[in-house]
Amino acid sequence: MRTDPPLEDSPASWVRLALSLSIAMVGNIGMWAIIVILPAVQVEFAVDRAGASVPYALTMAGFALGNWQIGRIVDRYGITIALIGGALLLAGGLAVAAATSSLLVFGLLHVLIGFGSAASFGPLIADISHWFLRRRGIAVAIVASGNYLAGAIWPLVLAPVLAGQGWRAAYLLLAVIVLAVVIPLSLTLRRPGPARSAIAPVTPPHVGQVSLSPTTLQLLLMVAGVGCCVAMAMPQVHIIAYCVDLGFGAGVGAQMLSLMLLGGVVSRLISGLLADVLGGVRTLLIGSVLQMTALFLFLPADGLVSLYLVSAIFGLSQGGIVPSYAVIVREYMPAAEAGARVGAVIMATIIGMALGGWMSGWIYDVTGTYRMAFINGIVWNGLNVAILALILWNATGGRRRRLDPVAV
Repeated sequence: MRTDPPLEDSPASWVRLALSLSIAMVGNIGMWAIIVILPAVQVEFAVDRAGASVPYALTMAGFALGNWQIGRIVDRYGITIALIGGALLLAGGLAVAAATSSLLVFGLLHVLIGFGSAASFGPLIADISHWFLRRRGIAVAIVASGNYLAGAIWPLVLAPVLAGQGWRAAYLLLAVIVLAVVIPLSLTLRRPGPARSAIAPVTPPHVGQVSLSPTTLQLLLMVAGVGCCVAMAMPQVHIIAYCVDLGFGAGVGAQMLSLMLLGGVVSRLISGLLADVLGGVRTLLIGSVLQMTALFLFLPADGLVSLYLVSAIFGLSQGGIVPSYAVIVREYMPAAEAGARVGAVIMATIIGMALGGWMSGWIYDVTGTYRMAFINGIVWNGLNVAILALILWNATGGRRRRLDPVAV
């Protein structure tokens, strides 16, 4: 029996990529489930829009913490243990949430749901990054696309269940699916990654050399991640509620969310290809500028056709943003710490999503309209663009000192 370590970009790498994508498409449903049932939760628990958005914010808080903490577990024990533990937490949280009649308990359980779901995002992205060198950007983008595919596919699959049996039945169904899919597939990922990847990453020469310390660069990326995802959360979290307010119904809103997220999948794949050519920083800056442009387009859009069109444009604009952070971390930071560092930066993006989801609901309750919420997102997006421009200037015009690949 051969025991040779696998090679990067090998057939084994692509098989692992396919398995990781399958896991991500199911495991990430914990991030989107509350969005699908948000209007029903608001009615059943008799709360305002901001109150109904709190479980989402708690989901994202758990998701953020999970990306960081589970990423550290992956660095030490591998991805399989992390995925199995995450699946058990996610399924358990969904099942118990389906049985509770307390809004407080319902909200707190979504911290658990978010934490468990996180294993299928940042930690899984960090794991696959070790298996690719030349095609790392597109590999990271494909696994990250599982998050959007989960958000695009499951709302449509659950629509008949929601209409017929209600949101509680939908949550129970998801709990069963998570256990049946994620745990068996996670066992296929037990093989360790290429040994060379854990020693020193290969940074393409075209990405530039930063003069920032790893800690400074990571902090800048985390602040930028909050900014871009506060902006991103407005359409993604509130598009269904927005369509209900405009009289189009939750079904139409779910279709727009699916369109938005499917566009995001296309955007992620294109951005992955670009990252392999331009590097992570340039790719991220392009995506951030395009996202801000799309947010401006939402301001005059209140008709059915215009909202479908702008939702598609938004998805095509912003999908590559989050995976680009992981590419930047792998280009400039220690490979052996990929799980923790990727998890920390992605944690910041999720905090931005949680803050943006709640903030948009609060602005709506204060103003009675989502217009100011869109403007708020544009301002936060501007902060993201400014930080990325600073990092790019440092990489192209600052002192050309590459970070030590093995030092902290």
